[in-house]
Amino acid sequence: MRISFSSLSAAVACGLTISASAAVDRIYVNGKVFTANTVQPQVTAFAVEGATIAQVGSDEEIRALADDKTGVVDLAGKRVMPGLIDSHSHAIFGGIQLSNADMDDEEVDLKELEKRLIGWRDDGKALKEDVLVVTGMHSSYWSKADELNRIFNQGEWAKVPVAFLGSDYHTAWVNRIVLARAKIDKAYIDTLPEEQKQTVGATKDGEPNGLLVDAGWDRANAIMPKPTEEGLLQAARAAVAYNNALGITAWMDPATNASPGEGLFSLQPTEKSYGILPAYKALADKGELTAHVAALLVAPATAKPADLEVLDKVRQHFSGTPNVTFPGIKVFADGVLEFPAQSAALLGHYHNSEKPGELLIDPAHFGELVSAADRRGWIVHVHAIGDRAVRETLNAFEFARKQHDSGIAHSITHLQLVHPDDFPRFKALNVIASMQLIWATADGYTVDLIKPYVDESIFRYQYPAESLLKAGATIAGASDWPISPPSPWEAIYQAVTRVGPGGVLEEAERVSREAMFYAYTINAARTVGLAERIGTLEKGKQADFIVLDRDVFEVSDADLKETKVLETYFGGKKISR
Repeated sequence: MRISFSSLSAAVACGLTISASAAVDRIYVNGKVFTANTVQPQVTAFAVEGATIAQVGSDEEIRALADDKTGVVDLAGKRVMPGLIDSHSHAIFGGIQLSNADMDDEEVDLKELEKRLIGWRDDGKALKEDVLVVTGMHSSYWSKADELNRIFNQGEWAKVPVAFLGSDYHTAWVNRIVLARAKIDKAYIDTLPEEQKQTVGATKDGEPNGLLVDAGWDRANAIMPKPTEEGLLQAARAAVAYNNALGITAWMDPATNASPGEGLFSLQPTEKSYGILPAYKALADKGELTAHVAALLVAPATAKPADLEVLDKVRQHFSGTPNVTFPGIKVFADGVLEFPAQSAALLGHYHNSEKPGELLIDPAHFGELVSAADRRGWIVHVHAIGDRAVRETLNAFEFARKQHDSGIAHSITHLQLVHPDDFPRFKALNVIASMQLIWATADGYTVDLIKPYVDESIFRYQYPAESLLKAGATIAGASDWPISPPSPWEAIYQAVTRVGPGGVLEEAERVSREAMFYAYTINAARTVGLAERIGTLEKGKQADFIVLDRDVFEVSDADLKETKVLETYFGGKKISR
């Protein structure tokens, strides 16, 4: 008689004895299996019972678990890994962008940009109600605000709303019609506190020039056309399929209580701020959510401990959604580093403006919010780009650890600049570095738009992955899709080589590919709060695994980047091929 693991658990609980000869559903043999379990990282075979890994080991050990009803899969020497985990992905936003008019960070002259906009207008791809929207704009365009104004506020564009959204999702340029609809004018700029004036670009006369940063973009985004409920569901469906095809079976979505059109940087959530959660729930209820989603809720940078009660009501409303968990909150500590936005918070200052950027959190009180979340058993995941934002976030975590150390691993994401004095604090404070190392490349972003404006001493520590590892930090893989592609293989390649069109971005910060394999498996599982269920191939964990077209431990770096996933399994079932 066949006995499932759920039956086995029940029987053991009742004190019954189960025959050791009870067979398993399927065995996978003759493979190269990376388990991501440091105790037994490499095996050749494993067994699956229902949705669970029953055992891992040698071919001989696993074949002994089978009977004549057990399915046998010969892996023929192929490489197998746990399902990959992205510790920071705005997946539904990415699903939307799959069908958008998108520049994909490509730099072209403005004449070609106008030509593309005309094409996307005519085929309807850029048209969102009556607004033409193009995403994926390279930040180099923002220094051309005067030229954008000259072209896209005249002629046929004078009566057409146009919005170009930066690939970083922190910046945008919009024409005068959009500015007028959002009521962004000189009078509005004059009302802004001095530290917030940089969120709206202005001419010498004080008139808005169309460039918007963080909260400035939030104001314009609020009046942009919103996707429909069905549109969000289709985006969720597309996102899941796309991730599964890349071998991704879990991710942390860091802003689920906001939907497209809601300002992330000025969000004041209520207990009815459901954001994109209804789309995840609808997909899950249809049995189509073939991934674990760790849904974080954005808390304002100025939130107080009592404000967490509002977020808890949102969590409770969606609790029980299949494959969706609610491990904690996400907070923005600062903005972005690139010129001309320069809203990331520095310990020093930007050379061109003599300003330090904008720290969104209050250093005097942020630790209180972290401590309150920690007492609830919630992780706190913080966006920090500049070295001051990183330091003040670590200070808040240190405060919380002293108040009440739950043992939960909190995390900081992005970490573009980190001061060396702060490297050892990650391990000491049990803070995970959730890093988008696909950005660790010498290109226009990391060199041209940053190097002239910050101290050389800190520029050297851009995305300091190896320094963090040497200091004992845990690194988790992340994409920040759709800001960058969700492919783990591209990110792993970049982390290993750090090569780009401008050469190598600090060779000393290269990391090993094996470190990155752990970053996208068990380390990411810890980050999203699911390490007890996923992240490794070992007995008792969910059978999420992938079969690859090459041995990623042996191929060249160039071949590593081109890795393809042949099959993806979620809960023991094949979901992508």
